[in-house]
Amino acid sequence: MSTVHLMFCSWLAVLAALVPASAYAQQAQLKPFKDELFSRQTVLQSTDGDTYKVVDYREMRDINGRDREPERRVKDTYVELGVRREQVNETLNLAGRRLDVTRVGQAERAAFTVIFIHGRGGDRRLGVNDYTFGGNFNRLKNLVVSNGGTYYSPSVTSFDVNGVADVAALIRYSSHESSGKPVILACASMGSIICQGVSRDQTVVGNLKGMVILGGAPDPDLPKSALAKLKLPIYFAHGSADSVYKAEEQASVYRKLRSLGYPTRFTLFQTGSHGTPIRMVDWREALNFILTGRS
Repeated sequence: MSTVHLMFCSWLAVLAALVPASAYAQQAQLKPFKDELFSRQTVLQSTDGDTYKVVDYREMRDINGRDREPERRVKDTYVELGVRREQVNETLNLAGRRLDVTRVGQAERAAFTVIFIHGRGGDRRLGVNDYTFGGNFNRLKNLVVSNGGTYYSPSVTSFDVNGVADVAALIRYSSHESSGKPVILACASMGSIICQGVSRDQTVVGNLKGMVILGGAPDPDLPKSALAKLKLPIYFAHGSADSVYKAEEQASVYRKLRSLGYPTRFTLFQTGSHGTPIRMVDWREALNFILTGRS
């Protein structure tokens, strides 16, 4: 190798070391995990340049045909339990706030972090249950860990300013422990109130990469939030027959964002109920969109 060639290669190596990790995140996509079981969903309708889609959902197939015990235990083929070796319960002291979490993956230097917020009546156990919701949390854990990330499922004790403060502290902590790598906040059902509160906090949204909202409460003022001002990607998933939070009201928030040129996606599960998005969301698609800006 010539001296000039050697110097050029050395220069490239130095340049690569200086490129922010976020630049790599925009190029790479998460490696697949059981995509043949979770990602091959039938799209009934796709509009807005594929940013809005209606996905076929059938209870007899997607619950009864998928679960060994409907809504209690998925069939073994849908899960890979080796990820449990990476799972630990801990209580974090975050600037004086004590928060019970389950962490899956490394405590430091994560390539990215996903934080899942449960709804009313839940706690940290819901977001790490391998067998309920069709094995979708097991897939999420495996996707995150196999791609070098860390997953947190905290216990949110109140859906108010205190709950928002707890999660905001966890976001800051996760960003610090990963040296500023992407942090994704995913909120389900009433947990979306936490996402709403975080979206208004100018001191914390700068630590976020984006949000995933699953069967969440519509937030008409989301387009005016501090999160929206940074144009951080938002992925919505909702059941068309949701009786708790109306799908059309959530879709109107998506349409308002899109009219502003906002990076957003909306997946509607046809005939799906309030809990359907947690069972059916394609986590790899959602996370890839947040991390790269494309599905």
